[in-house]
Amino acid sequence: MNTEAKSRLLKFGVKPSLHRLAIMEYLMSNLIHPTADHIYNSLFPFIPTLSKTTVYNILKLFEEKKVIAAIVIDGKNTRYDADISQHAHFQCRKCGVVHDLRLNDMAPVTMDNPDNLILDDCHIYFRGYCPDCVKSVSR
Repeated sequence: MNTEAKSRLLKFGVKPSLHRLAIMEYLMSNLIHPTADHIYNSLFPFIPTLSKTTVYNILKLFEEKKVIAAIVIDGKNTRYDADISQHAHFQCRKCGVVHDLRLNDMAPVTMDNPDNLILDDCHIYFRGYCPDCVKSVSR
């Protein structure tokens, strides 16, 4: 059992279970921004008691407890990110791969806020072409 995954769940007030630990371990060791289906398909061969509903419910719990971040960069699929530090994401328009981007200045954005809204989340997405796909893109 991955003690790092267990410690992380406990830190965020999530009771560890076999399925929760497996999903957390998967997310922490596969920083590919997987979808719920990808997680299910990767883990099911090793955990036959795992269901898609369980995966979705655990991901929802993790997101609610702020253990992970849910990102919807393409408007179609929700992807999950174990890296909850402030960073942006890049998605290749051709192959769809998602990369983390570290921005030099992640200071809070300042703006007019006449209604005194309380902001607690921000997502920054970039799209373009990864080095592998840019070779085949005609401009």
